[in-house]
Amino acid sequence: MEYKTKSENAVAAIRISSIKQGLQGDSPEAQKEQIEQFAKTRNITIKKFFIFMESASKEVQPVQEAIDYCKNPSNDIQLFIIKSIDRFTRGGSYLYDHLKMQLTKENVKLIDIYGIIGSQDVNTLEHLGFEYNWSVYSPTKKAEILEAERAKDEMRDIMSRMIGAEIRYVKLGFRVRQPPYGYVNEKVETSHGKRVILKPHPEESQWILKMYDLRLRGTMTDTQIVNEINKLGYKSRKQYLRDPKNRTKIVGERGGKQLDLKQFLRYMERPIYAGVNVEKWTNGLPVKSKFNGIVTIDLYNEANKGKVKIIEQNGVLKIIKRDTPQYLLQKQSKSPRFPYKQFVHCPYCDKPLYGSASKGKLGKYYPAYHCDRNQHYFRVPSSELEDTVKSFVKNLNIDKKYVEELKKFVLDMWNKRQGEIVVDNTKVEDKIVELRIQAKATADKIKFLNSETAIKYLEDDIIQLQRQIDKLQEEKVSEPKSNQDMAVIMENVGYFLEHLDDLMISCDDPLKKAAYFGLIFEQTPTYKDLQFGTPKLQPYITLKDHIQNHSIPDGDSWGSRTPDYLDESQVS
Repeated sequence: MEYKTKSENAVAAIRISSIKQGLQGDSPEAQKEQIEQFAKTRNITIKKFFIFMESASKEVQPVQEAIDYCKNPSNDIQLFIIKSIDRFTRGGSYLYDHLKMQLTKENVKLIDIYGIIGSQDVNTLEHLGFEYNWSVYSPTKKAEILEAERAKDEMRDIMSRMIGAEIRYVKLGFRVRQPPYGYVNEKVETSHGKRVILKPHPEESQWILKMYDLRLRGTMTDTQIVNEINKLGYKSRKQYLRDPKNRTKIVGERGGKQLDLKQFLRYMERPIYAGVNVEKWTNGLPVKSKFNGIVTIDLYNEANKGKVKIIEQNGVLKIIKRDTPQYLLQKQSKSPRFPYKQFVHCPYCDKPLYGSASKGKLGKYYPAYHCDRNQHYFRVPSSELEDTVKSFVKNLNIDKKYVEELKKFVLDMWNKRQGEIVVDNTKVEDKIVELRIQAKATADKIKFLNSETAIKYLEDDIIQLQRQIDKLQEEKVSEPKSNQDMAVIMENVGYFLEHLDDLMISCDDPLKKAAYFGLIFEQTPTYKDLQFGTPKLQPYITLKDHIQNHSIPDGDSWGSRTPDYLDESQVS
């Protein structure tokens, strides 16, 4: 009687190392044809193909999506087919074993068309009629592990050669990345072989030239230049967005926008437009590129009006930046105007909130915390969020046992710190004595000199030594406080722990107040958590009672829609 093999269902995974490989060479079609032929001769039905166009050396493996598909019983999968182990993962034996074990638990067999992975297990106690976990093994396991490690080594060797060469070429002034706006990449023959340089884009470069030209005229403000460029029809470069799980699939595009002031200032300050490259692979140092910029270095310096300047000293390029004005330094992530940005998260995406003040039609500013990531919009006025914080803090209760433990801990740390201060000050004093000895020895030398030049140099040395002494005197840490002072400190610690609202509401420094607030949570809360009293607090902190009867603004239950009392011009 003729035996007919039962048909089995399978998924197949196809992987290539990059989008460029998949679109220009090493195509998925070739792997697909091989796998289809393999399945056809073995009566295997392939229910779905997965194509991964990205590196599989990362911790989060692209092939995990296909494995998750196999785990679903409704898909009825018995086999997982790959061309070879290096198309499954290049993360080495550990990741290979981890991924394969997931399939094994679901009774799905991993097979490759080269036959490295065995499909049969051996039971060393089969002749006795017994089976244990340790008695069953795969004869090909060692070969699989070696192949997985070989794939990892190959990936490392390839990346080392490629990245190493790219770093070297960048330092020589060539281009290895996508061209910035205003340029296109062009391959040219050089003494280093065929290399890539930047060449002005026939259309985009004209916009860059126009921006520099208007800046150089000095007759328009930056805002007026931006408006003029937009009026002339400027649009940013369009870029396609690809599905992170399937890099062959285009899911949208970005760009095609008008110029704004921030982008204009970036264009003005980027040295690449003067033919000078500064990036990570140049160690942050300016390198003259093997191509001419859209503008000359002199025009670049003149257009930036001293704010950024490229100079050449002894054949070495340097970029000098003028000190940032004080009003710009105040605009930072830790702003006293929006102290809770990092300590209260958005109720939609659970990420830190932004803070800004929108200008209304009457010229009044409306400060608010907001978030608009991933197509959602959340906004709450600053006063409303801070009132919610105050209400929440007033409802906190701290375990008295913890208060005593923390007071003891503070005392221990204080004693330790006082010891460190004594040691630090002793070292500083020793250094001061050493400098004073040097200064005295230098002064003694002057007595035996007749040369005015030599005396001047020694006097300068003495001045420098005295400056070092003065600086060390300033940096000395204040001496330890008395025990009486520490007793007062301990009383304050106990008081503030029992009255957290005084610590986190009455504090004059907004940033410190927000930092204290952040310490009471095991996990950063969202605005919704604060409203409804549902955050994850530290184990020693509880709520006195549930927060109820909240005043919810118009919109959804989180107040995520702009309240009615803010018109459109007030929304940032």
